[in-house]
Amino acid sequence: MENTRLDDLRNRIDEINENLLELLSERARITQEIGLEKEKQGVPKFDPLREKKMLDTLVARNIGPFDDETIRHLFKQFFQASLTLQQTVHKKQLLVSRKRQQADTIIQLGPAAIGGDKPIMIAGPCSVESYEQVRAVAAAMKSAGVTVLRGGAFKPRTSPYDFQGLGLEGLRILKDVADEFGLQTISEIVDPAHIEIAGQYIDVIQIGARNMHNFELLKAAGEVRIPILLKRGLSATLDEFLHAAEYILSRGNTQVMLIERGIRTYERATRNTLDISAVPILKQESHLPVLVDVTHSTGRKDIFAPCAKAALAAGADGIMVEVHPNPATALSDAQQQLTIEEFNQFYAAIQRSGLF
Repeated sequence: MENTRLDDLRNRIDEINENLLELLSERARITQEIGLEKEKQGVPKFDPLREKKMLDTLVARNIGPFDDETIRHLFKQFFQASLTLQQTVHKKQLLVSRKRQQADTIIQLGPAAIGGDKPIMIAGPCSVESYEQVRAVAAAMKSAGVTVLRGGAFKPRTSPYDFQGLGLEGLRILKDVADEFGLQTISEIVDPAHIEIAGQYIDVIQIGARNMHNFELLKAAGEVRIPILLKRGLSATLDEFLHAAEYILSRGNTQVMLIERGIRTYERATRNTLDISAVPILKQESHLPVLVDVTHSTGRKDIFAPCAKAALAAGADGIMVEVHPNPATALSDAQQQLTIEEFNQFYAAIQRSGLF
């Protein structure tokens, strides 16, 4: 008789479990719809006031035997699971997501295909200082087989008294030199108003680390059809990094490259901390090309080569490094720029590794 009673109670529990599962599944489906609606309206996923109101209502209706704290704990687990579900759905919907597009995005820059089978080397001075300086580097890069030249014309600096770049004149110098040597060029733009005009002078617009969260600049970059090189912010999470890229893609410009340039940590042995793990994670999460800037991430010429090799081994689609004819006279980042001879040694070491 006792076993029959126990079996009956267990059967009732099984039925309730099935009903709860059905209700939880229905709740989850509604949660997904809410998440999509919030996405359309630009409403934050987590609403603490709404959660508090729901919990207070449930506790007020609690008649036991669970105490109020247990009710709060149980339903908070449901709410957290729902929020996680909304975030998962959101990631699947992102234009940058690998789940949205399985095939790698490949960006053609002259003879180089960024994101293809062969990694690319991008090199050039931190700042465009003069025609003679840029031409000297360009000639050396052409001789080495490098096809993409970088050079800063607009330089957002920590101190307002540091060299800020030559602006549009710097872009003109880049174009003149690139036309002479048949190179593709990359330069940073900091003002949304300059995005469109930059396309007349350079082949790739760089959005620097300090501007990764400059949403108006990201939107403007999305309005043009020029390749964009987006740098990770100094303290940005990978999720924030991908969402910054999403701003650009959502406006129609699908030619976006991501570049890891080191993040700020407590470590002082290097200028920043190179997050090697970001490379395979970004490659898994997104279909966009991923590059690594060994100059800004380390600030140490003596470890550029091993860090570049590590990046390539982790799956990076390319390396960026700074080169100057005479770093001692450079107007910015003098200590971390390679001489032309040092670059040739650096490039040869990478090529010997079999990773490039």
